[in-house]
Amino acid sequence: VQHYRGQGLSQQLLTAVEQFARARQCCKITLEVLEGNHIAKQAYLKFGFEGYQLDPTMGNAMFWQKKLS
Repeated sequence: VQHYRGQGLSQQLLTAVEQFARARQCCKITLEVLEGNHIAKQAYLKFGFEGYQLDPTMGNAMFWQKKLS
């Protein structure tokens, strides 16, 4: 995996995702990233992603899950 770093692949993939979303008239793209994944966070920031709040008085958006057995 290390030998793929620095080739701009993440930016190419994100560009393709954005083109796909725009073609379908989506209003936004969301993703989830772990706080400690600094490399991914850098790539997303470089591409223009940012944290968001749905309602600033209510705090940050949260991702929840329910595992199914």
